[in-house]
Amino acid sequence: MLRLFFRLLRRPVFYRIFIWMLKHLPFAIPVERLRQTEALLAFFHPRPAYPFHVLLIPRQVVRGLPDLDPADPFLGDLVAATQSLVAEYGLPAYRLIVNGGAHQEFPHLHFHLISDQAATRSTSAGAASPYGK
Repeated sequence: MLRLFFRLLRRPVFYRIFIWMLKHLPFAIPVERLRQTEALLAFFHPRPAYPFHVLLIPRQVVRGLPDLDPADPFLGDLVAATQSLVAEYGLPAYRLIVNGGAHQEFPHLHFHLISDQAATRSTSAGAASPYGK
């Protein structure tokens, strides 16, 4: 069902509904939230390509990286959330990736935090994070 949800988001009307939900009803999006702020939502990828694969998305309309204001609070939240996820899951090696243009399958800016190594969750690192569940 989750895959169907994300497939539907490629259609303009469903994308508009998704953006409205991100802003007003983020709890209704069927994902396991790892981090959530006023500007950001992070969750496990519905179709992971790596042992550890998290999506970090802005909660406002941002189609791609060229559309993002360099002063947007999302960028600070992105760095803080990435740092806390790396610490919480004990990732010894990781990559933060953004796709654009023809490489962007979904028409909303999103970052992939990935690791080839399986993550081991550290409760002490997660407890200190301001971006808890």
